[in-house]
Amino acid sequence: MRNRYIYITLLSLLGFSAEATAQVLAKTPQLVVNITINQLRTDLLETYAPLYTEDGLKRLLNQGMVYPSASYSFTPVDPASASASIQTGSTPYYNGITGVEWMNRNTLRPQSIIEDKVHGLSPIQLMTSTLGDELKIATKGQGKVFSFATTPECAILSAGHAADGAAWTEKEQWRAASYYKPANQWLTGYIRQYQPTKDANRNITHLALKCVEQLGLGLDDQTDLLCVNYDLQSDAVGYQLIDRNIADLLKGILNTIPKERVLFVLTGTGTTEEEEESESEQYRIPTGKVYINRSANLLNMYLGAMYGAAQYVETYYQNQIFLNKKLLEQKNLKRLEVLQLSQDFLLQLAGISQVYTNNQLQTAGVPQLQNIRNGFNKEKCGDLLVEVAPGWQLVNEETHQKTTYRSGVIYFPIILFGYTFQPQRVLTPVTADRIAPTISRAIRIRAPNACKAEPLF
Repeated sequence: MRNRYIYITLLSLLGFSAEATAQVLAKTPQLVVNITINQLRTDLLETYAPLYTEDGLKRLLNQGMVYPSASYSFTPVDPASASASIQTGSTPYYNGITGVEWMNRNTLRPQSIIEDKVHGLSPIQLMTSTLGDELKIATKGQGKVFSFATTPECAILSAGHAADGAAWTEKEQWRAASYYKPANQWLTGYIRQYQPTKDANRNITHLALKCVEQLGLGLDDQTDLLCVNYDLQSDAVGYQLIDRNIADLLKGILNTIPKERVLFVLTGTGTTEEEEESESEQYRIPTGKVYINRSANLLNMYLGAMYGAAQYVETYYQNQIFLNKKLLEQKNLKRLEVLQLSQDFLLQLAGISQVYTNNQLQTAGVPQLQNIRNGFNKEKCGDLLVEVAPGWQLVNEETHQKTTYRSGVIYFPIILFGYTFQPQRVLTPVTADRIAPTISRAIRIRAPNACKAEPLF
């Protein structure tokens, strides 16, 4: 009889323990909505705050955990590299996404970072796992992962390798990546049924809400991930329009899913509208132009004078110069010596403030070089990286591409809203690669496999 009582007591304790464990596990958010906005800036976000509705950006700013001083831990940044960093919790040095395009050394032509000979477009160049990938692994494929954006790069790189679908608008037509197979029938049907309007952001909001509604995101016991990317015009009207989209997105989701079951994360891609040369001249700000094509040709002439006439510079792209490796081997030239000579020569040209060699970026542990190194990838970048003086333009006369450089940071926010977050403003500067481990901790899965950043909390 005594043994029977002990047995019943143990069963009761085990039952209580299982129930308590279930309650703890149930407190994870069931839907994560990761919102990224191109051109978003903290200073303008706060400047135009009086123009917002109560349900959109103002709601996030007043009720969310706000980090107003966010940046990226690498440079240069564009929407593609930013999207990859947010989802992988890493930098181009590890994840391989250096930008929207990269110079393919085999073809000597710029190539889209998502170009794939087999699938057309895919995350084939994304060399690490993403938040969505880890969610799929943790839930054994049951957690739903969708990504919708105004560009294919943001859509696909945010989706990762194992998503259920990624879609974007292109020339007022819906497009979806065929890489994610078997193709999601609902998404395929939506694209066929709905014709997008000229307002790309409204299209994305409508698609995201339909996805939540018709696929039941956030309504079962498995956490789902929805990635949404918007474009922003950096003026009062642009911020008002984004505010309306955010308000509609919040209301549409929170009408069906309790706030404590949803984790909203809003941030920027770190991109800003570039300062025009005419503006610098108008206000007498020191400026000038560095022509990358001319600089590369001068370098080739210099190396020819040193080692004999030949095509030492194979090509150039953006701020990168690619040397002819096969030629250096044929001439039995020491690569490190050629790189040092090239670096010294380019530093003498007006407007060039620094030149980095790929060997230097792969081996140096100098803290001052960390952001440059993080933005470098040995498979995607050139042998020499040219840094132009702040305020100067880097110009490629062949492609007519112009880039104005600045060394100062323009901050954007990271805002966490919903779930268990209380209103708070954290002034400590943070980096966007901390978003992935933060979400991973909240939904209790492991962080992406190249993530070294600490969670925000």
